[in-house]
Amino acid sequence: MEILYLLIPLSVVLVLAVVVLFYWALQADQFDNIEREGERILRSD
Repeated sequence: MEILYLLIPLSVVLVLAVVVLFYWALQADQFDNIEREGERILRSD
């Protein structure tokens, strides 16, 4: 039962870190044009 005192805060911190990283990715325009890379691979230069 004592392990829950460690696991619950650790999971909350992990979820918070994932949310912060996702928010950063949205703000840094990481998801603006995801089709561009797929098209770049198909085109031969």
